[in-house]
Amino acid sequence: MAWIYLSLAVVFEIVFALGASASHGFTKLKVSLITVVGVVGGIYFISLALKTLDVGVGYPIWTGAGAVGTVIFGALIFKEKITPAKVFCFIAIIGGVVGLKSLAGV
Repeated sequence: MAWIYLSLAVVFEIVFALGASASHGFTKLKVSLITVVGVVGGIYFISLALKTLDVGVGYPIWTGAGAVGTVIFGALIFKEKITPAKVFCFIAIIGGVVGLKSLAGV
């Protein structure tokens, strides 16, 4: 169940990050409310996941997967450029996430 909670926390983290950008400094009420839901949901679900997972595994996966998702959706929604350097960096993040997940049972 911890991995499901962690996955939900990642989704909320991505919503938070994208919402923070789209809210224009919390000047757009609807988007600002979505952003707040994103941050609260993310913290709630990561806290549930960390009941079982080590914080040294769960937190980096949460932030890493959230960062990769934010880059991808930022490109799709906001037309941000995905440069070769960004691709290299998020491949490194994904490698770290996979590595941490494989160590979760150790």
